[in-house]
Amino acid sequence: MAGGTRLLEERGLGLVARRHPFLGGSREPWDTSAQREDDRGHRRERSEPFHVMHLSKIRRDRPTCPGPVARRNLARQEPPARNATGDKPMRRFTPVLLAATLACGDPAPSEPADLVLLGGRVITLDADSRVAEALAVRGPHVAAVGTNAEIEALAGPATRRIDLAGRAVTPGLMDAHVHFASGGQSMLYTLDLSYPNVESIAEVQAAVAGQAERLGDGEWVRGRGWDEGKLAELRYILASDLDEVVPDRPVWLSHTMGHYGVANSLALDMAGVTADTPDPPGGTIDRDADGRPTGVLKESAQGLVSRLIPGLGPDEQRAGIRALADAFNAECMTGGKDPGIGPRVWEAYRDVQEAGDLSVRIFALWRGRNGTIDEVRGYADSLATFTRPYESTGDDHLIAGGVKLYIDGSGGARTAWLYEDWNRDHTDTDTGNRGYPTMDPDELRRRFRAYHDAGLHVSIHSIGDRAIDWTVDSFREALEATPTRGLRHGVIHSNIPTDRALDLMAELQRDWQTGYPEPSPTFTWWIGDTYAGNFGPERALRLNPFRSYQERGMIWASGSDYSVTPFPARYGVWASVARQPLLGVYGEQPYGTAESVDVETSLRSFTTWVAHQMFLEDKVGTIEPGKYADLAVWDRDPLTVLTGELRDMTCEMTVFNGDVVYERAGG
Repeated sequence: MAGGTRLLEERGLGLVARRHPFLGGSREPWDTSAQREDDRGHRRERSEPFHVMHLSKIRRDRPTCPGPVARRNLARQEPPARNATGDKPMRRFTPVLLAATLACGDPAPSEPADLVLLGGRVITLDADSRVAEALAVRGPHVAAVGTNAEIEALAGPATRRIDLAGRAVTPGLMDAHVHFASGGQSMLYTLDLSYPNVESIAEVQAAVAGQAERLGDGEWVRGRGWDEGKLAELRYILASDLDEVVPDRPVWLSHTMGHYGVANSLALDMAGVTADTPDPPGGTIDRDADGRPTGVLKESAQGLVSRLIPGLGPDEQRAGIRALADAFNAECMTGGKDPGIGPRVWEAYRDVQEAGDLSVRIFALWRGRNGTIDEVRGYADSLATFTRPYESTGDDHLIAGGVKLYIDGSGGARTAWLYEDWNRDHTDTDTGNRGYPTMDPDELRRRFRAYHDAGLHVSIHSIGDRAIDWTVDSFREALEATPTRGLRHGVIHSNIPTDRALDLMAELQRDWQTGYPEPSPTFTWWIGDTYAGNFGPERALRLNPFRSYQERGMIWASGSDYSVTPFPARYGVWASVARQPLLGVYGEQPYGTAESVDVETSLRSFTTWVAHQMFLEDKVGTIEPGKYADLAVWDRDPLTVLTGELRDMTCEMTVFNGDVVYERAGG
């Protein structure tokens, strides 16, 4: 094949070259052996070029053609055997199988490309990790990937030509866990108390006082994003701190993790929270040594105050979605999985999508319903008719995809469910505190079973080791009772799984296409100092065990949990490799590097594997003919830069559904 001209045209490639190991076959997720790691843990450039094939070279006199099932079986071929060194050779197309599949496709379209990108490094992230020089886009799809000359031949007089000048192209990055709708609203309408906007209690007080002066009479001061791990005092903000500057209007400041917040005394009074108020089920009212509320409310206790805050209307919801979509595009991002929405948010999404303003793909998970088990089953049945199969409301932009549940709390609030006591200040022990389940585990298991039995995809928030064990055990028990392959149940965050949980997740993925971690790599960075202090030195080394996933043949889909951490996925790509906290309060490497992975694997966790958890792996997540043209153009090559440069990459251009939706000024 070397020296031959081959063009992988739209619809011509079929499924032979696009082997998805997570759909069956090999337990090795991807063959990356042809890119050797250098001494910095980066992948070296492949020495073998990306080839293309013209459909006109394929004979069409084959008597029989493989049908859809046969073509998918071809896509599930086992990888080649390992050689004497234990490495697997670069996977090549089998000419006969390739020709058989191509011969059954449509002829090469005669229409010229709408867009060509030339003279760069097109990192396809396909099953063979190929890198090309150029690509062509026709309509919403990638039309071809190949050499400059071959792609240039597809251009016409009206084709837009972009000279990449050596820049890199990857699939558009996606986020497996982003509170997209609420995060967009927070970005527009909530006081931002994140680092480095505030770095001390005094700066928090100044920001809150300034916001109060800008508001009308009786309006709440609403803020978000503070983190005691980034404050000079390394402690919670308290009601007494807020009372000093704003005693005459209610204040509610949500922590960056969203699992706890602080109210001033007026807000506590309005909610009727006193020393005699009991902790609600699944929540904690923080108290001082005399039993008086400090203002800090954790988990379900937040609702005592937050339910009093006036909600935003449809206009604000739509504005938030549009604003965050634009911000995503400016960071080379083209999709995400929004967990836990309700009907009003869904309608806001529909409005934005129908107006043509949704420039990202959203896979929405519905909130789990409260009520009796019969009510939950009825809700599950109604969702099943709405969300199966996982179809878009239009052009695969907006998908109703299942349900989100919670079993535990937060690593910041020390409410996640553990087997051993939480730490405090890294080495001190928070004696007697092992967190707790956010609701009765048996009741939650019954509710999960209702969704599973209805054939719904479910992702469960599970941070602590005991919580993760509960979740994967629930998956296994549900599958034993109602065997259903392909629901792809997710383990949201999956911070510190036990070895037993790791083994069971690997088994569930292999046998049932279920048990996929949906972690947030930026937890070790953005909230890494708080996390290191709370998990302690031993558990910190186990946090986000990506190498352990990889060694077991697992895949995982990474996200930001925005607005818990910043949403740009380049930060997460870096954090999966570096595992370094923001400030280094407890040292520069409290998480170690044993669980680090290489850059290519990290990129897959923000592209290919997110697409899998959005049920879109045949449509996005790699750069291949026939898939949607969701593309990211970067100022540098993520596979060759130094580790520290990954988080500093600049998005030069974003293509979504074949349209250029972002271009950097002066880029």
